[in-house]
Amino acid sequence: MPDWLQLMIDSFPSLLYAGLVFTIPLTLLSFVLGLSLGFVTALTRLYAPLPLVALARFYVWLFRGTPLLVQLFLIFYGLPKVGIVFDPFPAALIGFTLNVGAYSSEIVRAVIESVSRGQWEAAYSIGMSWSQAMRRIILPQATRIAVPPLSNTFIALVKDTSLAAVLTVPELFQAAQRIASTTYEPLVMYTEAALLYLLFSTVLSWGQTRLEQHYGRHATHLGGQS
Repeated sequence: MPDWLQLMIDSFPSLLYAGLVFTIPLTLLSFVLGLSLGFVTALTRLYAPLPLVALARFYVWLFRGTPLLVQLFLIFYGLPKVGIVFDPFPAALIGFTLNVGAYSSEIVRAVIESVSRGQWEAAYSIGMSWSQAMRRIILPQATRIAVPPLSNTFIALVKDTSLAAVLTVPELFQAAQRIASTTYEPLVMYTEAALLYLLFSTVLSWGQTRLEQHYGRHATHLGGQS
């Protein structure tokens, strides 16, 4: 067996462990928190008073207009200069959450606005409040539209978590770096890390397709009933 293949086999458990224990949890937590933040930000931009709208716009402008790597460096290496210190994993979580929140807010805002005004009027005409109309009429339709772009954001986030290595978070890419530094085989280790990221992304892409098909069938079913 070639030495490079034996190294990949020997390293696989460590890389997989780092992926399952750090990369995937970091991705899931960042996405859930970021999507929640994005939802609140989108509603703020659409329905809040003007000062809050301006604040939400500034947040989105700031985090969409600066590199994610710079944001992570500012949180982990910059904030300690003013007395705010985070451990590596929380620092990465905060950075990814804020970044995902900014991007997902634009997706949520766009899909809510894509639902026709007639849907609101129909909801109000049968006595629904704003919150009831949003929950029962608008969001179900917006969710179907939002699935593809939000899924793409989630898949991109899986790969972006490799940036957490610069904060010394022991995720998948950092584990590959550590092994490469002792075996002097960066090509082998980084290739194996890339293959694992590709595996995770492929599984998620398959899940995205199934989710889109589910919502597509649901929309067709509703259309047939109307």
